[in-house]
Amino acid sequence: MITSVQHRTVDVDGVRVAYRESGPADGPVLLLLHGFPTASHQFARLMDALGGTRYRLIAPDYPGFGRTEAPEGFTYTFDRLADIVEGFTDALRLDCYALYVFDFGAPVGLRLATRRPDRVTGLIVQNGNAYEEGLSEAAREFAGLRREVPGDEDRIRGLFTVEGTRFQYETGVADPSLISPDSWTLDVHYLGLPGRADAQADLAFDYASNFGHYPAWQAWLRTARPPVLVVWGAGDPFFTPAGAKAYLQDVPEAAVHVFDGAGHFALESHLPAIAPLIATFLAELP
Repeated sequence: MITSVQHRTVDVDGVRVAYRESGPADGPVLLLLHGFPTASHQFARLMDALGGTRYRLIAPDYPGFGRTEAPEGFTYTFDRLADIVEGFTDALRLDCYALYVFDFGAPVGLRLATRRPDRVTGLIVQNGNAYEEGLSEAAREFAGLRREVPGDEDRIRGLFTVEGTRFQYETGVADPSLISPDSWTLDVHYLGLPGRADAQADLAFDYASNFGHYPAWQAWLRTARPPVLVVWGAGDPFFTPAGAKAYLQDVPEAAVHVFDGAGHFALESHLPAIAPLIATFLAELP
């Protein structure tokens, strides 16, 4: 059964946060946190696929992404993105939820988990890194770029182009015909809106700030021991399969699935294999 999807907005600390929602209003919540350079639309097919479950699926757009509108002068850092998502959960009165984190969604969602550990019922990780082992050489190089170094900002802004965005979707994918061109085309549209490239550049230069949080996130996993499902595209040029398996260090009972032939955006090519894993995981949550 495919349920209806509502597209709404809510004000959070002066930020008009856009989000999509499906499922019963009184159902257990799965909070879906997107990555770069996309937005909540990356979960549209997953929300359709999980439409027959009892879960309430909620996917916000961060400031600087998708349809969310931030005021002039907003500071684009990962701490601030987490502030807004935390305020978003308060505005919607989400007292408990399972988290789905992908790419940028990992540093946002894991900040949220360590701030509000009592709210998290389970964790689904899809190509979202929280361990040094999972950083490819390309990721380490990206994180080492500095605004004051000539040419570094130009390299970052190259990722905002059609070619740079398409590269992120197709690299490592065995059958690129499974990747809808609509995905990167919509991302490029949003990246081209006024102020968006500047916002994304600020976040790119702030990315290295996440590394210092890794020990705290790992400690939360180790002590809270939430149910964890990890699904990972093996061909990801940024986050290697070692990052998926590293979750077992702190949650040995985690279910880890690495998909050959999938890239960074594993849902785009392997949704038929991943969606049932998610549905089963949610059904088994306490």
